[in-house]
Amino acid sequence: MDYTNEPDCKLPLALIVNMPELKENPFRSRIVESFSEDGMGNLSFNEFVDMFSVLSEMAPRELKAIYAFKIYDFNVDNYLCKEDLEKTLNRLTKEELTPEEVELVCEKAIEEADLDGDNKLSYADFENMITRAPDFLSTFHIRI
Repeated sequence: MDYTNEPDCKLPLALIVNMPELKENPFRSRIVESFSEDGMGNLSFNEFVDMFSVLSEMAPRELKAIYAFKIYDFNVDNYLCKEDLEKTLNRLTKEELTPEEVELVCEKAIEEADLDGDNKLSYADFENMITRAPDFLSTFHIRI
């Protein structure tokens, strides 16, 4: 791709998700879509750089939290509902848990983290939850 002659060209999702840094990540499509202005996963050069910057080991926790929330918010409603958490857990466990186990874990997560009792996690709920997860920073990155 020649950015000199076509500065507005975008890298397609299919190309990005097959990069070695993302290829094995169960959230690779969601990661790319979360950084994509068009929401389809096509990235401009700046969006591509932003993605790897946020996913670097040196990115601030607050920035990582914002994008982690976006990645896990599958239905893009600015909340993590039970269905979002189920999809997240299934991807993390490679669908090795039974549906009943997934449901139980997700219900318990919401019960523990839902500060306002609306049966879904707002960004504030999520941020509060991950501040109690010491391994969040060490796991939410990509080695380049």
